[in-house]
Amino acid sequence: MFGVFIKRPVMAIMLSLMIIFLGALSVFTLPTSQFPDIAPPRVLISLAYPGSSADVLVKSSLVTIERSINGVPGMKYIVSDATSAGEATIQVIFDLDVDPNQALINVKTRLDQIMNRLPQLVQLEGVVLQRVQPSMLMYINVYSTDEDADEKFLYNYSNINVIPEIQRVNGIASAKILGSRQYAMRIWLKPDRMRAYNISVDEVMESIDEQSLIGRPGRLGRSSGISAQSKEYVLVYEGRYDEPDEYKNIIIRADSDGKLLKLSDIADVELSSEFFDIYSNKDGYPSAAIVLKQNYGSSANEVISQVKAKMAELEETFPEGMKYEINYDVSKFLDASIEQVLHTLFEAFILVSLVVFIFLGDWRSTLIPLLAVPVSLIGTFFCMQATGVNINLITLFALVLAIGIVVDNAIVIVEAVHAKMEESASLTPYMATQQVLGEMGGAIIAITLVMTAVFVPLVFMTGPVGVFYRQFSITMASSIIISCIVALSLTPVLCAMLLKNPHTHTKKATPISKLIDVFNRWFDKLTGGYTNIIKALVTRRVVTILSLFAFVAGTIGFNHILPTGFIPGEDQGQIYAIIQTPPGSTLEVTNEVARELQTLALDVEGVSSVSSLAGYEILTEGRGSNAGTCLINLKDWANRDQTVQEIIEELEAKTHHLGAVVEYFEPPVVPGYGASSGLSFRLLDKTNTTDYQEFDEINQSFMDELSKRKELKGLFTFYAANYPQYKIEIDNQAAMQKGVSIGKAMENLNILIGSTYEQGFTRFNNFYKVYTQSAPEYRRYPSDLMDYYVKNEEGEMVPYSAFMKLIKTQGPNEITRYNLYTSAAIRAEPAKGYTSAEAIKAVEEVAAATLPKGYDIGWEGLSFDEAKRGSEAIVIFGVALLFVYIVLASQYESLLLPLAVILSLPSGLIGSFILLDLMGLANDVYAQLGLVMLVGLLGKNAVLIVEYAVQKNQQGLSIAEAAVDAAKQRFRPILMTSFSFVAGLIPLVIATGAGAVGNRTIGASALGGTLCGSVFGIIVIPGLYYLFAKLEEGKSLIKNEDHVPLTETYHYNDEVLSDE
Repeated sequence: MFGVFIKRPVMAIMLSLMIIFLGALSVFTLPTSQFPDIAPPRVLISLAYPGSSADVLVKSSLVTIERSINGVPGMKYIVSDATSAGEATIQVIFDLDVDPNQALINVKTRLDQIMNRLPQLVQLEGVVLQRVQPSMLMYINVYSTDEDADEKFLYNYSNINVIPEIQRVNGIASAKILGSRQYAMRIWLKPDRMRAYNISVDEVMESIDEQSLIGRPGRLGRSSGISAQSKEYVLVYEGRYDEPDEYKNIIIRADSDGKLLKLSDIADVELSSEFFDIYSNKDGYPSAAIVLKQNYGSSANEVISQVKAKMAELEETFPEGMKYEINYDVSKFLDASIEQVLHTLFEAFILVSLVVFIFLGDWRSTLIPLLAVPVSLIGTFFCMQATGVNINLITLFALVLAIGIVVDNAIVIVEAVHAKMEESASLTPYMATQQVLGEMGGAIIAITLVMTAVFVPLVFMTGPVGVFYRQFSITMASSIIISCIVALSLTPVLCAMLLKNPHTHTKKATPISKLIDVFNRWFDKLTGGYTNIIKALVTRRVVTILSLFAFVAGTIGFNHILPTGFIPGEDQGQIYAIIQTPPGSTLEVTNEVARELQTLALDVEGVSSVSSLAGYEILTEGRGSNAGTCLINLKDWANRDQTVQEIIEELEAKTHHLGAVVEYFEPPVVPGYGASSGLSFRLLDKTNTTDYQEFDEINQSFMDELSKRKELKGLFTFYAANYPQYKIEIDNQAAMQKGVSIGKAMENLNILIGSTYEQGFTRFNNFYKVYTQSAPEYRRYPSDLMDYYVKNEEGEMVPYSAFMKLIKTQGPNEITRYNLYTSAAIRAEPAKGYTSAEAIKAVEEVAAATLPKGYDIGWEGLSFDEAKRGSEAIVIFGVALLFVYIVLASQYESLLLPLAVILSLPSGLIGSFILLDLMGLANDVYAQLGLVMLVGLLGKNAVLIVEYAVQKNQQGLSIAEAAVDAAKQRFRPILMTSFSFVAGLIPLVIATGAGAVGNRTIGASALGGTLCGSVFGIIVIPGLYYLFAKLEEGKSLIKNEDHVPLTETYHYNDEVLSDE
């Protein structure tokens, strides 16, 4: 088949052009993301119960909902968070292979079954289900330099004009402004005036409901089939009030003498905000903080570009002084990383060209292998689209590594054609190519089989890491197979067209050609020296076995020394500062701390802008007056010299005096996998008799023990049970004696202190709520409650002090739960010089040693999967090696010869581990991807020698002579292909900027292994071949067994050698 191409050069060229064309079409349609889609699907349930404490929310709603949802098909774990701001969220996290849409339906079905068990106000506020990526896609600040524009105006302008436009962008799952500054009609009751007029809260609420209502009287003049009228009229009623003055004029009581008591006599009414629960600003200017989250399966880059275009369009309509700034978007790091990888691709291509030129000696010969690069790489995009693989950092790494590999097959062909023409002056390039195609076709197919055999089993791996391996494997295998097709079709045609026989074509003497000649003479001497070493060692089996044991022992030793990890953290150009002021701190106090931190951070070198939030922390998305967050944006990687860690250290030094706990975290390593980088876990109370104070003591003790471990830093817990509280105790007997209904008394407090919403109105094309609550000056101090009155059965106003008392106590402001257990959310970062795997091990050791019976830990986010990983790497390599063995055993019709290839691999693995250790890198997913690829690359070198040795042995040479001859003939092509690959890796190993850690890890893993494996492998492989060939010499499983390598049984070129 492949002999056809040398006779049909146009067809060979068109085949390559078609591959390029299909690949180019695919590039423009493939989605782009930072990583493969490995974030687990999750369903988010949000609910509100205004006025309730965290404990009330848990007991009234969360326990009921969690119990009903627990065990929904495909669930990994369930977490919930309730705050004393009267809000709660429940997140149900599913396995990676669960359909997000089906997960949402399953949760909704279970939730519907218990909806009527929830409090009436919770049902009225709404229980919202969403299927979103949990981490932020974008964070947009709409801010104003106009002094008259406050947060309320910015919030509502954005809510009315910006949010609806963004929600229509395809791929946006959630667009929310942080806080509840949405317009609302606020009725501020005055309890002292109500007492003076003998008015109860019930009477006020009843009057509002009766006078602000929706009317639907119908139409006049309809015949109803009885008597026809000449005209028909529609009756309209103005409906619910939407102006403060209309509410002020609501009549509460009308006396028989004509006196009217209006709402304005006992309350103030204004169009204000729902709640004042968050302060938000950007670089000192008030702002509306918009958080966007994306749908599952949508392309982050595409969604972000559409949002940016929409925001640019909306900015033209903004009022004077109003601006916007995108303070975070995942595409910033992605774009910078991809740009870095593309630079690396270009640099790798140049370096590979240089190495190939040095070895082949002229530009014509260099051009032929280099043409395989664009064909193979661009063609790979078509295979990626066909298999559902997108463009991400993993697939781009695969393409960078592929540059050095895809030239290999073409180099082997070109080198062999050169060698043929060196031997004979009468051979034309065409005839030499025909001979080489006949001799080398089998080796090319064998090399390709070995290199792709490594990747085939990895395609079937499951779980988050399995997705990484699958996408990497498909990309690498596709490029290698295409390069094989190019090497057997286009390369021979180009050899016949472009190469010249050195005997008939004299080169002009140039400085470069002289240098090349010097290099060739030196290399010939090196080859001679190498051949002598092989002659001396090949038959000495003890030397081969001892060197093999040394490499295996070294590999095992370094594997234990080298720290392990999962996905390395990168400098993403952003820092989260999480603020926790002392329990009981007001929102204004927290805002002052956040603003001071903002000012200090802006003075740090390398910081671009800072957004501050008081009343909200971004890690658990929890609310609370003593919680705050600063989002610190750093300058672009090219415009700053400091790393993110150096900036964090400087910030820690500057902000330790603020009188609040401040911890710094980076965004999540994998978007959608948790809210921040580092470790995320929970301390669990499994006793089911939760005492919040006792749990707080155990949590603090656990934190103290964890802080003693050198593997951990930045330890931070959100749980505290020392938030100041007052417990209301009602004397039932006294209440009954005074004719007070306890239910009415509590409902009275619910409204006066906690607020209530029972109706709403439409204005500015939006629905707004009407909130009734006592004015702030009547609910400042605990003693204010004693001045409140409730109406008894006789219509008398009874003071609360007559039947109620307040007891000072403490409790949690925020309660988190994990798999139905009360939990304390804890965050930490691996200390400098330690990996996440070592940090996880340290946490587990401390938990096992110090936690009392009935207490445990539970992992979440990326830490959940990392803690459950186990020894995946060993399984992966075991499967890959087994598959390679099966392919080679079939190829050589031998059960022992494949071991010569497989046992040569430790010589490369030890090199990988040494270089990773020297560069201070971990044996993580990136390193393992490099090692998997190394199995194929080093296996290829061994195949080149073994394949040739088998041929020579069958042609009559002894096993020792065949081994020496194979080593001599394959020395140059092996070193050439290996060094061209090494050259392509150099830009990865010295990478800086965005994605530098990933670049260096995968580069170091592959470079160290290739260098060490090639140098030592070419010495060990001939000895291994001799060892195993001797063991099976003269043995067969059946009579007349065919020992010709499988790929040699096909005749790649049956043509009679001629130029005709």
